[in-house]
Amino acid sequence: MLTTTDSVSLTGPLDPAALLRAAAPLTVTVDDSARSRLDRGRRLFHDLRHGDGGEAPAIYGATTGFGALVGYAGRTDEADQCDNTLAHLGAGQGPDLPQDICRAALLLRTWSLAQGFSGVSVEVVDRLAAMFATTFGPAVPRYGSVGASGDLIPLAYATQALRGRGHAYVDGRRMPAAAALTAAGLRPLALDGRDALALVNGTSVTTAALALAHDAVRAAHRSLMALTCLLADLLGCDPGFLDADLLRAYGHAGAIDVGARMRRTLTGTIPSGTRPLQEPYSVRCSPQLLGAAEDALRYVGGVVAADVAGVSDNPLFFHDDAERGTPGKGTEGKGKVVHGGNFFGQPAAFAADLLASVMAQLGNLAERQLDLLMDPARNGGLPPMLATVPGAQHGLQGVQLATTAFVAEIRRAATPAGMQSLPTNLHNQDVVPFGTQAALRSYDMAELLGLLCGSLALGLRQTVHVGARRPTAPECAELLDALIDLIPPVDPDRPLDADVRAAARLLATRDLPRPDVPGQARAGVRPPGT
Repeated sequence: MLTTTDSVSLTGPLDPAALLRAAAPLTVTVDDSARSRLDRGRRLFHDLRHGDGGEAPAIYGATTGFGALVGYAGRTDEADQCDNTLAHLGAGQGPDLPQDICRAALLLRTWSLAQGFSGVSVEVVDRLAAMFATTFGPAVPRYGSVGASGDLIPLAYATQALRGRGHAYVDGRRMPAAAALTAAGLRPLALDGRDALALVNGTSVTTAALALAHDAVRAAHRSLMALTCLLADLLGCDPGFLDADLLRAYGHAGAIDVGARMRRTLTGTIPSGTRPLQEPYSVRCSPQLLGAAEDALRYVGGVVAADVAGVSDNPLFFHDDAERGTPGKGTEGKGKVVHGGNFFGQPAAFAADLLASVMAQLGNLAERQLDLLMDPARNGGLPPMLATVPGAQHGLQGVQLATTAFVAEIRRAATPAGMQSLPTNLHNQDVVPFGTQAALRSYDMAELLGLLCGSLALGLRQTVHVGARRPTAPECAELLDALIDLIPPVDPDRPLDADVRAAARLLATRDLPRPDVPGQARAGVRPPGT
């Protein structure tokens, strides 16, 4: 039996940082308060379902078909209705989603269900919670969700795996789901129609992918603040471009906070006096660029926090009390079932598209700064391509070619997804947000952005080897020394792919400078190149 030191409670707000920790075994606690909410919600569902004390209202997915077939009766047997929910959603295609997304999505689903508005049983939440103490994770195909009626198809695969159907992973090994449950010491999950629909009718995959992508971009943003300072120090730039009065006059909170952090990083720097009066934009405008990214990342972080704290399902069940509103038709004095659209992932879609734009410009910045380092016309006379013997050696020429490809790929992928609605499901879903596509795309882009940061870090390490001065700011010197300890100089030429990945991992896991704003602490990262 695995023991875990990390724990998450299903009562109170769910910390977005818990989604990063869900990739490893985790203790999820179903306390008495959660059990009380679940029991109360389950009783209300059964009372409404069976018309206790009055006419029974129609309940989507419990008494009806699904989607565009809502006007037809569902199956009368509740176990059959579970199969009816899940079987037709087994239409996904493509490679399996990363396990950190799958387990984070199930943690979100578990927390949402535990709030008691979905009418599921305590048993369902208990069994989901037990899964997190193991390394079990469902095998979920990447393609199939439009992020509208929740992430129906991917969550159906996750639910089927918990029932022992399809495939799953244990200790990183893919196997039939029934064997994976046995290996993890878990029992197959038994569900009725309401349980099954509640498990699939939320945007948990979208939110999980967005949260993990946001965290990785946060790490890259911190890296670029530190690397920009190191670049400025190595070249002997005047730090006046970070002047506090200058940035206050600019008027943007992100730029003010980023500038303050970068000034602290450059404390002690001594300008060389040989640089141009005005540096290229990749240095001079870095606080404005990184500051705008900071403002955008704060917005995305707010969307993630709201999605993590919200209940994503349809329908929802509310008791008739002061906090829950007035009774619904035919349910006087008891409560109500409300059919709506809390499974619609538009906020995450917009946020993921914004995150993609941020990554495109951060990637541009990293690539342009590397180009500056490699150009003898602008790097203070260092050799071209940072080669020790230009011609006989080629330094970082291959790395620069790769970074150009990374930037091109990021730009191609940055096309907004959240406005490309396509009607489906007999026009029941006549507008869809494509939040799943936007979030998964941002998750993939974040890895490339991390590799761009690693490429720039490698260039800065090589710059000192070919003649740049040592940093004069202590924080910059500390970062350079960490890079030097990790990566030998490029002399003579050698393949540098592993070095770029190593530098990216160092930056992603190192405690780098961050703007001083509340709520930016992180529990972990998904290092690039892993």
